[in-house]
Amino acid sequence: MMIDNRGQISAEFLLLVGSLIVVMLIALSFIASENELSLAMSAARNGVNEGSSFASSAIYPMETFEDYSRANNLLVIPSSVEIINVSYTDMGYDSNFDKNRIQFKVYAHSSKDLDKKELDSIGDRINYNLRKSIALTFESTKSTNKLYNPVFSPHYIFTTANVKWV
Repeated sequence: MMIDNRGQISAEFLLLVGSLIVVMLIALSFIASENELSLAMSAARNGVNEGSSFASSAIYPMETFEDYSRANNLLVIPSSVEIINVSYTDMGYDSNFDKNRIQFKVYAHSSKDLDKKELDSIGDRINYNLRKSIALTFESTKSTNKLYNPVFSPHYIFTTANVKWV
C-alpha cells in the first residue's frame, strides 16, 4: 500500500505562510508607529535649527518688530543660540483627541547675556518653528491653529515644553 505525502506538505506550507503573514502584519504596525516618531523627530530637529538659526532674521509682524526694536534690541540683531538637545516624552493616551500625546523639549544655550524675557521670546520662536515643521511634514496645518499648537499626525498629538536654557 502506497501513502501519498503530497497533501501534507501543502497544508504545512499554507500554515507556515499564514503564520508569516500574521507576524508581518504585527511587525508592520509597530514599524509604522516607530517610523512616524522618527519622521516627527527629524522634522522637530529641522524646525529647531530653523528657529535658532534665523532667530535674528525672522520675519516679524510690524508691531512685534517695533516692540523688539524698542525694548528687546538684542532679539533683532544676530544672536548665537546653540541647540544642546532635542528630546521627546510619551505623555500617554489623550482621550480628547483619541491619540497618544508626545511632548518635545529643547535644551539650548546662548552665548549672549540675555534676560529671561528675551530667552523666553527666542524659546517661543524655536518651539513655534519645531511645531510648524512637524505640521508641514504630516500635512496637518489645516487641523491645528495658527501657532501650530497642538500638531497632529495619524497616531500622535505633538506639543512642546518651554525651552530649557542651560
